[in-house]
Amino acid sequence: MGIRAGCTAIAVAAAILAWLPAGEARAANGAYAVDAADISEVGSCKIESWLSAASNTDFSAVANPSCVVNPFKPVELSMLTNRARSDGEWSTTIQPKAKMNIAPTGIGKLGFSFYAGGSFDALTGENLTAFAVVPATFRFNENMRLNFNGGWLWDRSVDRHYLAYGIGFDWKFTETLQWTIEAFGQAGQSDTPSVVQPRFQTGVRYRPNEIFSVDLIYGRNITGENANWITLGTTIRFPVPGGKPEHHRSGHL
Repeated sequence: MGIRAGCTAIAVAAAILAWLPAGEARAANGAYAVDAADISEVGSCKIESWLSAASNTDFSAVANPSCVVNPFKPVELSMLTNRARSDGEWSTTIQPKAKMNIAPTGIGKLGFSFYAGGSFDALTGENLTAFAVVPATFRFNENMRLNFNGGWLWDRSVDRHYLAYGIGFDWKFTETLQWTIEAFGQAGQSDTPSVVQPRFQTGVRYRPNEIFSVDLIYGRNITGENANWITLGTTIRFPVPGGKPEHHRSGHL
């Protein structure tokens, strides 16, 4: 499945992304918005962080620690904190999330997981959103995969419900480099057209070892304001001693 699989995967991803108008905010794993179906090994932890700056002067600084525990089945628990500036106004939000794998991924088959969570204002305590999403991953081979996300988002501030969607393609094209392209968004009724505009991101991950990786990402319409975004992200992993390398959106596909 070498070159032919690569060309097929890129063609499929490009065709679907071309069908979507161009690319709002993230609700999934890391600086990328479209999540994969995998979770890490029980006992492993990681700290993801990223800085995003937009051409319209919007800004976001995020820290997202997570660990995998096993109360009855492996569950990945995370607590994302986002300090952001939008239209000159600063805000701080916190987003807890729990994710569980349902069907493992594998080459030539579709794997599924489920995650749910919400967000609230760190200063006022106001509940802002609630969400539930099913990520699915199809692996072409050890180095290429397509990720699909579908779910529900409730914007409590305006009491509106949306269909959340996303599609992304990951390709580990060298031992240390991975390319990702994705489109995502939310569909539904909104008084503000930018809220339901699709969003787009593409970036490269450099992972020299199993512990550390860095991402450089270009995004369009990340907050739905027709702005261009540049994101610099890092991930530091704390694997289980003697365990298998963590592969969730890592460059080990």
